[in-house]
Amino acid sequence: MQPPTLTLAALADPVRWRIVELLAVRPRPVGVLAQAGGLRQPQTTKHLQALEQAGIVTVYRLGRRRVCALESAALRSLGDRLRGIADLVDAVRGDRAVLDIYRDSIEAERRAADRDGWADGRSVDLRRSLRAPRGLVWEYWTRAELLSSWWAPTALRVSECVFEPRPGGRVVLEYRVADDREGIGEPVGRAEGLVESVEPGSRLVFRSSPQLPGGATAFTARYEVTLDDAIEGTELAVHLDITDSTIDAAEFIAGIEIGWRQVLDNLEAVVTAAATTTPSRESPDA
Repeated sequence: MQPPTLTLAALADPVRWRIVELLAVRPRPVGVLAQAGGLRQPQTTKHLQALEQAGIVTVYRLGRRRVCALESAALRSLGDRLRGIADLVDAVRGDRAVLDIYRDSIEAERRAADRDGWADGRSVDLRRSLRAPRGLVWEYWTRAELLSSWWAPTALRVSECVFEPRPGGRVVLEYRVADDREGIGEPVGRAEGLVESVEPGSRLVFRSSPQLPGGATAFTARYEVTLDDAIEGTELAVHLDITDSTIDAAEFIAGIEIGWRQVLDNLEAVVTAAATTTPSRESPDA
């Protein structure tokens, strides 16, 4: 069986595709195919050779006559591969929907970004119920090596992470495309900031400023993260306020809620998994 890529390449030519359609009805002599395709016989022979090499056509040499017949196996193999790809596309249709929402949000924010400070005063509130003890969730918020395991939107990865959980401590997050494991391409995002206050195990306040290409600040977000005990784990609340927004910040502003939903999905997954394998620990403020 020939690889599906060879089958696809052979079918890419519109003349060969027409030959396949004609042979799907019944086997036909080369001369009949040439006449039906409006081609000279040498041209038809050349196309048939390509189809034969791809395993799509069998040419029966019957004395002086050559009769061509279509082979279904190569076509079914290609069809199976294409159906498999289509199934993968359907499986991640949610990701496609997010892209549609993000695109529409960018367009709306660009229309609104008519001056510096255009998004100042906006706020975002997010909440999650996490099936993990508060002490464990706190560690995933304050230890850089754990932060880097979840704080990246879909299709990105954290390539640099600094988080110093003390007043005045540095906050640095850099992102790259997830498939760029070697760091060959340029970072696709970077944010820097400082921690304002820390109440171990229960409250964390910090500022973070995404950078525009060239290093200028797009806007500043002040985050207040609170953790409370719940019957089945931890109640997480994230509140952020936007200041210092620039005209060029529209793309960043548009992605805040979308990105935060994705990273909180990541956080929920990793702390739930860790809670099943990590011994129970008390909250840092216990």
